[in-house]
Amino acid sequence: METGVPHWWGDAKEFLSKDEIMSQIIPKYPNESLVGRGDIFYTFVRSIIGQQISVIAADAIWERLVNKVGEITPQRILQFSQEEIASCGLTRPKASYILGVAERSEEFLNQDWNSLTDVELHNHLVKFRGIGPWTAEMMMIFTFMRKDIFSPGDVGLLNAVRKLVPGLEDRDEITEFAKRWSPYRTAASWYLWRTLDPVPVEY
Repeated sequence: METGVPHWWGDAKEFLSKDEIMSQIIPKYPNESLVGRGDIFYTFVRSIIGQQISVIAADAIWERLVNKVGEITPQRILQFSQEEIASCGLTRPKASYILGVAERSEEFLNQDWNSLTDVELHNHLVKFRGIGPWTAEMMMIFTFMRKDIFSPGDVGLLNAVRKLVPGLEDRDEITEFAKRWSPYRTAASWYLWRTLDPVPVEY
């Protein structure tokens, strides 16, 4: 599992710098990039917490969970009940999703990740209760660091494009528009998020 700055980041910056939209954003963040942790379960839990709530709210819940549980591992999570996990500010369904994947962690984690295509990886992740397309895409970006992921279900990404390209509103239109950044839509997504938030998005 790759950690730190993705090996393809330099190529992505060079490619995207030729785009009229990205060329306005990239110079503002010359020494920053996506940074991978290489911790699949950690990113899964952060993504579950972040589903359909603001970044500020998600950060507060995450901090409470870490204070209660300590290190975010399947083994530690399984020492707590659904009620105890939910008491950190999670809904009961979200708490059950986290516990459910912790219980199936061997099946969830023990894969030959490098042999999987993006589609195969996405299909593996969404087999687990609580992981929908958005959560799978966040994991593919922030843990697996697949280089060509754009999440059409991410409200922040859609809003960033709408601000930069007046007249683009429809999600399908934006998804089609984002193809201009392929094969580095992951890096484009990171830069789009930066236009909205002074702190880099992390999962």
